[in-house]
Amino acid sequence: MMDRYGSDVLATDWRAPRRGRAQEVEAETGLVVEDVETGWVGAVVHVEKAGGMTVVHLEDRKGRRKGFPLGPGFLIDGAPVVLTPPAAARRAELEAARKATTRTASGSVRVVGQQARVASGSRIWVEGRHDAELVEKVWGDDLRVEGVVVEMLDGVDDLAAEIRAFSPTPDRRLGILVDHLVPGTKETRIVAEAEKVSPHVRILGHPYVDVWQSVKPARLGLDAWPVIERGRSWKHGILAELGWPHANQTDVALGWKKILGSVRSYSDLEPTLLASVEELIDFVTVP
Repeated sequence: MMDRYGSDVLATDWRAPRRGRAQEVEAETGLVVEDVETGWVGAVVHVEKAGGMTVVHLEDRKGRRKGFPLGPGFLIDGAPVVLTPPAAARRAELEAARKATTRTASGSVRVVGQQARVASGSRIWVEGRHDAELVEKVWGDDLRVEGVVVEMLDGVDDLAAEIRAFSPTPDRRLGILVDHLVPGTKETRIVAEAEKVSPHVRILGHPYVDVWQSVKPARLGLDAWPVIERGRSWKHGILAELGWPHANQTDVALGWKKILGSVRSYSDLEPTLLASVEELIDFVTVP
């Protein structure tokens, strides 16, 4: 007997698109796909993370390359697909994430389950809040394990007197990080006098006008830090060159937060600062 009404349309996937539902496909190198929106056809050459998203790069027959957000919106032989990261890439990401959890921002092996040690008598002094915040972000985990406190100096003009007041001993050492420590500057002369006060003090520095410059300029999308002419406030000048608000101290504080926020680990800092801080930590912690 003929079914005069036909099959039950609700019993099938009646909402399926004309080309069918998209299937997930790994974006393996060499896979040829078409971008639905632009019609660009090309082979997958590589997948990377950029600008907070995962991008797949396609190369057409003429060797031209173009990037597209990884995910839906592609066709293979006319059928819709959702491109996913290749399995090897996913494994690499997971391995990188695993390794990241075993290392501190300074690159040291993370100590798990150990509470911060009671502060020792030794100290590390730095010039200003920004120096202290940068040291804390990168070396904070290490310093808590060692029980070393970082304290701020209000400049170094009276450094020798400050050291005498601290009265360093073999068991109560003092490491000091000085900004703009280059030959011919007043800082060099001040440090030369201060070093005579005690053998239990180590004074090191970096050559930068301000600790801001110890952050690699690439983290801010720069090839190099701008040069600010003499007589102009260096920090306000830097913010102006970056196109950021620079009218007052609030703007300076907000600008520093952006710069500090760009630092992920020791690899984002210049080697000169790294060497000085690491040596100071060793000096105040190694018996």
